[in-house]
Amino acid sequence: MRDNSESHFKTLKYRPEFPDRFYSLAEARSFCTEFYGWYNAEHRHSGIGMHTPFNVHHGRAPAIQHARARVLTTAYTAHPERFVRQHPQPPTFPTTTWINEPEKEGTNSMTG
Repeated sequence: MRDNSESHFKTLKYRPEFPDRFYSLAEARSFCTEFYGWYNAEHRHSGIGMHTPFNVHHGRAPAIQHARARVLTTAYTAHPERFVRQHPQPPTFPTTTWINEPEKEGTNSMTG
């Protein structure tokens, strides 16, 4: 879980518009409201195949994945010399994703 929160905080902190400080609670809330709208609806996340959480949540990711694959196939067909290793594929889309994955039976998060 720590990795997710650290990654999230880094994304927040290193946005160009992140201020040096907030001068009021209202200012911080306003900034975060706008940030989370962007983070969930526009920002593509590597852990979910470069999709937005919004598109994954609303079931749009498979259609987007298929469209990306078509574009890559078209590019490969037109110029195979540009792809020296293999036919390009969109990033893998995970079958499951978690914010806090439940512990499996017989494991203890404190001992690894």
